[in-house]
Amino acid sequence: MTDFQGKNVLITGGGSGIGLSTARRLLDDGAQVALVGRGADRLAAAAKELDAGERVLTVSADVSRTADLDTVAARVKERFGVLHGVFANAGISLNARTGDVTEEDFDAVVGTNFKGVFFTVQKALPLLADGASIVLNASWLVHRGMGPGSVYAATKAAVLNLPRSLAPDLAGRGIRVNAITPGHIRTEMFDTVAPVDEVREFFRGQVALGRLGAPGDVADAVAFLLSARSSYITGQELVVDGGLVGSVPG
Repeated sequence: MTDFQGKNVLITGGGSGIGLSTARRLLDDGAQVALVGRGADRLAAAAKELDAGERVLTVSADVSRTADLDTVAARVKERFGVLHGVFANAGISLNARTGDVTEEDFDAVVGTNFKGVFFTVQKALPLLADGASIVLNASWLVHRGMGPGSVYAATKAAVLNLPRSLAPDLAGRGIRVNAITPGHIRTEMFDTVAPVDEVREFFRGQVALGRLGAPGDVADAVAFLLSARSSYITGQELVVDGGLVGSVPG
């Protein structure tokens, strides 16, 4: 497939998990990809794994810092000149009950998961071609509560709300904005929340399809939303959860 031949896409949180899998999917379809992440070593390992040479740009940055995002934009402009897509995927988890959340915890999660997403979009705007597509990464927790996840879930609820306003705001340039909502996906972040088989089995048992998701399951959906095949879809949410949110397992 060549859906992304000659297209340039920015992916934050690109060093592992869903971000890395999405990069692989887009590269297979012809794209050039800018991967952003906090760890330079992890990004270097991701680029080596992708084995796509100059088609991959890596930029070490903390998306909660707007100065870092300015650097990202400058590096992308220097290498690619223009962007045709953005996947604002970077996020961190917080598994803590309300009484245990510190101000530092709160600032870190809000700074990365919400502030980082908003300013990733803002800083990318001057580079985005008319008709480009933006995808934001939300979470199944916007639909179902979980005791130790209040701050994390609230940031993801904010992310889910953004496309509803960004879509009409950017429609004059033909730029589409949508959200992807993953369920239980086997990533490094998931494994920190579910570190043992018993917990993973508990989560798997909530899924109608009877299995945990793989990063590639989400990557395929992101690729659809970034591609011209979704050209009449904007301001929407695409849930990729195996039936976690809407169904009771049989």
